[in-house]
Amino acid sequence: MSDFAVSRRQMVDRQIAARGVRSPRVLDAMRKVPREMFLPRDVREFAYEDAPLPIAAGQTISQPYIVAFMTEGLALDGGEKVLEIGTGSGYAAAVLAEVAGEVYTVERVEELAMQARSVLAKLHYDNVTVIHADGTLGLPEEAPFDAIVVTAGGPRVPETLKSQLKVGGRLVIPVGADKRFQELVRVTRLSEDEYRTEDLADVRFVPLLGKEGWEEPAEQGAGTKAAAALTRAGLSREIARACEPFDELESADLEPLLERIADAEIVLLGEASHGTSEFYRMRSRISRELITRKGFNFIAIEGDWPDAARIDHYVRHFETPPSEWTAFARFPTWMWRNAEVREFVDWLRHHNAEKPPRERVAFHGLDLYSLYSSIRAVLEYLDDVDPATAALARQRYGCLTPWQADPATYGRAALTGAYRSCEEDVVKMLTELSARHRLYAEHDGERFLDVVQNARLVANAERYYRVMYYGSRESWNLRDNYMYETLTNLLEFYAPRNKAIVWAHNSHVGDAAATEMAIRGEVNIGHLCRKDHASKTYSIGFGTHSGSVAAASEWDGLMQVMQVNPSMDGSYERLCHETGLSGFTLGLGAPDAGALQRGLSEPRFERAIGVIYRPDTEMASHYFQAVLPRQFDEYIWIDSTTAVHPFGTRELAGMPDTYPFGV
Repeated sequence: MSDFAVSRRQMVDRQIAARGVRSPRVLDAMRKVPREMFLPRDVREFAYEDAPLPIAAGQTISQPYIVAFMTEGLALDGGEKVLEIGTGSGYAAAVLAEVAGEVYTVERVEELAMQARSVLAKLHYDNVTVIHADGTLGLPEEAPFDAIVVTAGGPRVPETLKSQLKVGGRLVIPVGADKRFQELVRVTRLSEDEYRTEDLADVRFVPLLGKEGWEEPAEQGAGTKAAAALTRAGLSREIARACEPFDELESADLEPLLERIADAEIVLLGEASHGTSEFYRMRSRISRELITRKGFNFIAIEGDWPDAARIDHYVRHFETPPSEWTAFARFPTWMWRNAEVREFVDWLRHHNAEKPPRERVAFHGLDLYSLYSSIRAVLEYLDDVDPATAALARQRYGCLTPWQADPATYGRAALTGAYRSCEEDVVKMLTELSARHRLYAEHDGERFLDVVQNARLVANAERYYRVMYYGSRESWNLRDNYMYETLTNLLEFYAPRNKAIVWAHNSHVGDAAATEMAIRGEVNIGHLCRKDHASKTYSIGFGTHSGSVAAASEWDGLMQVMQVNPSMDGSYERLCHETGLSGFTLGLGAPDAGALQRGLSEPRFERAIGVIYRPDTEMASHYFQAVLPRQFDEYIWIDSTTAVHPFGTRELAGMPDTYPFGV
């Protein structure tokens, strides 16, 4: 077996099958097609790296994983008639030829069409026909097709391509209102005039040019390019002049920041990763100042309500036992079970010790992942105050219990139709709890807040686990709308003394309207706060250049301390790194005021690391485009950062029974 063949098999096993492509037909095709034959000789040594590579006419050959993912999305059984729009090198057409019966592929660049035709002929792909034409118009003379795949991003799904599908046929295409990024969608023709559309993934493809795609781009003048380069060259110096630098986090002067926060009543504190010590520690410093000097009275975190309730009982010295005994004991445990959070929680408990109960600072969770913990909390409360309603709740929640160990499995089951959805039942449960508000609140206001929030969590989480299989946009919006609704409920509960500090990722607290999220139709907490509480909201983002981070390589995987790649050239992070400062706070002010804001208002890439970090695919996995001064009111930079310090149970031995992180 040749070296290329060995590399090809390894690439398929490690980069394609391991990342979720399951179709045996697609995997076999990827193992058979010699990608090196579709590449210029000078880049063939990189043929089996899972990355796009340059080919003729300034174009690229697609990343192998994307080729496999899109081919699997066509749901081919073998023998079908398939149309590909955007031949490029011909590699994807060869993969399709191994799976389907007959492949037609259309390329608008004549040079590429000729080269692809030649390579495919040499490899004896006799079931592939290469055509030089405008692919956005499809191939009406050969229609209808069982499947159509488009390898460039269009502003919309071309009606001509939809019309060329057979009933039951599938069209996979990247679509987006911006040329730079798209949503990969699958359109299924259900009847002559009825179609179903599903979102598959966020992707970045070259623009689809043609009559039903994008117009040919106008050539940018040399003067415009030089001016842009000049602006970028001086921008780091402008940042250094305008910021308040610090060498050590503990010695950072927060007075200018507190002055800019002024009378805001909702302060959103971000983070560029879920596993960076310095972000947690700086959020803690700022929160202490807001609590002691500006009267903020509750913290709301990107964490589950029942787990945070365990912390809340601890910091507010409650005697009633909480619904959760051990806080944040499931994946990703390190996100909140770490020394940095523990130090802040202990400080908050000490701060509250001498306060009257109604003046103690509360600690709440906004998120909805803990579906089954919330069910348990609702049932335990109802057992105590209303056993008849508890029995009804058990019956209604019962249809969820087969999936307690893996709520994502429930999402798959609900989508297949094999099991009935529980949405109606959990919404009824929430409605009936709300109707009892007056009865319960008369004698148990604090606990009623807890149980209603848990019932609301169940209703929303059921929908979340179901819709997550439709695509990222719907599940993201459901989650952030839920978190914002929870924040709004807390503000109402604590009125009129209601000043909130939110701890969540940059992607949640920065205004989504200033990022590529908006182009995909996504919203977030920061956007909703600005929309409804513009004058009362102050959002703070964080960033770093390099260092280490605590993260996993896959969901529910083991935590690792990983090295963070140096920030990408041209990103906001690289601009900040090139100031030469170890750290700073920077008020971003109005987006149209001054040279600095104008320079920063050019869209750039920004990095986001969550509980999952994949350094090898960082550009695709962790960078998105944003306009920083519109996204945040303030930006805090820490050039080199370190991983959080998670703790194990042995470290907690001897702690009092009330300690929220358990033993």
